[in-house]
Amino acid sequence: MQPSHRANSLWIQSQQFRSSAAYRLLTAQPWAVAFIRAEFTADRPRIALELFHASLDSFLKTARRGDEQIPQSYSAQDFAETWVKQGLLARPLIDGRFVYEPSAQTLRTLRFLADFSTDDSHLNSSRLNTLLSSLESLAHETDPDPEARIRALESQIALRQAQIDQLRAGTDPAVLSRTTALSAARSVLDLAASLPADFRRMRDGVQEMLHSLREGILDASTAKGVAVGQVLEADRQLRSTAEGETFRGFTEFLNSPDAQQRFRAALAEVLERDFVDDLDTPERQILTNLLRELRRQAAEVHTSYGKLSESLHAFVQSEAYKQAELLRRAVREAEAAISKSAALKPRSGLAPLELFAPQFVTLHGLGIYDPSEHVAPPPLAHAPEFSAEDIVRTPSTPEADMPALRCAIAQRLRRAPDAPVPLDEMFAALPAEHQHLNTIRALIEIGRTNGETLHEGELLCIEFAQLDGSPRTAYLPALSFTKEPL
Repeated sequence: MQPSHRANSLWIQSQQFRSSAAYRLLTAQPWAVAFIRAEFTADRPRIALELFHASLDSFLKTARRGDEQIPQSYSAQDFAETWVKQGLLARPLIDGRFVYEPSAQTLRTLRFLADFSTDDSHLNSSRLNTLLSSLESLAHETDPDPEARIRALESQIALRQAQIDQLRAGTDPAVLSRTTALSAARSVLDLAASLPADFRRMRDGVQEMLHSLREGILDASTAKGVAVGQVLEADRQLRSTAEGETFRGFTEFLNSPDAQQRFRAALAEVLERDFVDDLDTPERQILTNLLRELRRQAAEVHTSYGKLSESLHAFVQSEAYKQAELLRRAVREAEAAISKSAALKPRSGLAPLELFAPQFVTLHGLGIYDPSEHVAPPPLAHAPEFSAEDIVRTPSTPEADMPALRCAIAQRLRRAPDAPVPLDEMFAALPAEHQHLNTIRALIEIGRTNGETLHEGELLCIEFAQLDGSPRTAYLPALSFTKEPL
């Protein structure tokens, strides 16, 4: 058997990368990559949902003029929803409001694109000194010989004392130049830029464990206690990753008041230097809010851990979990008693069953044949036949005869020109075929069109009959006709 090639594992990683959010972002449309890079920067890690939609909508109006391949039917909300489903963006609920933020893989990809699109060199004296200090610290902290560690500390003390003597004598080298100090500050910003992606992956991992725990609790088919074991194992694996190591180290840093005090003091001194004026405004804001931003990101991870701890505590304290523990304990005791019993011997089945056979089905799955289930249904009855006599029109109230009503009003006014004609008297004087509801509506329309005034303080009672012969009474504001209709 030939050993597998070392490229096989890399081949699997490449296949997994093709299904990742980083690959989707790298192969996305150039306008989408440009918009995401422009919106999410180091000093603006998250954007409110409404502001993000408004900015994307404004950008699409301009982008569609130069790129006809952008779908016209897609709105800003549709694109944002697609990016969330693809894992490019996350949409958490922060302080009661939904916000958009790049996922952990998107953060790493954006940092790669930023490094790829610039010609600045990251190799400077500041990074080399940081590398040297980290290497010396690693060698010192991993040395098992106490005497060697003592000698290393004494050499550092001697080196510091020599620098103090040089400063007092005025022979110490001058401070860093403005260009070198600026490169060192940007190196610090590059180091800080790698932390948000680690925190984001740590937070997403904890939230995924919380989701799996809640699913295991809601799933009645899951054995009680299995969900807890899976979550604890996932937590152990998560803490052993590089992101977990980053979070553990930063948690230790937050729990050290001395380290935080030194960090704040050093940051305040750096911000007072003259070379800080050459930094861009976003870079100065990142330096100013560096510790607060790191504490905020760590707090999100702690919040997720708090919710996970509360869910675990509530699940372990539940009655179902306690009953499952008692049942598992009784099963273990029964298994131990059976294995130790001399009277109980292993038995063989009456008939050998090959449970692994592909054609094996249970008796329940076979079912029982019921002839009544296969009887043909009776034929449908014939449709009823209708004749012309069966067609009956529904009676309806006739329309009002507007010319006849205008003529009747004009005749009443000519008989007594100076006396107004009330609406109820006019209705009562009409023939019986006109005394219905539509006539009342028409009289009101004629009066209002002719400029007559409604007196809401006085009511008129008009009685009329419906089609079925039932009497009805209409209560209307007083209206009188004083001039002939138009």
